[in-house]
Amino acid sequence: MTESILKKLEKTREKMIRSGIENGFSNVETIRLSKKLDQLLNAYQMQNNHDTKKEYARNIELIKQ
Repeated sequence: MTESILKKLEKTREKMIRSGIENGFSNVETIRLSKKLDQLLNAYQMQNNHDTKKEYARNIELIKQ
């Protein structure tokens, strides 16, 4: 899942930059893409945070053994 989020992040970032250059940074489409990028970044961060917590819990269990 992380891989697909990363691909969407990169595509959206490229579209946003292109829109900003062509249409201006306060353009409705540029702002829409910026918001979409924020959502994808949040999803990516949540996914990584969740994975990190699971790994931490596994390590704690190994230490207890």
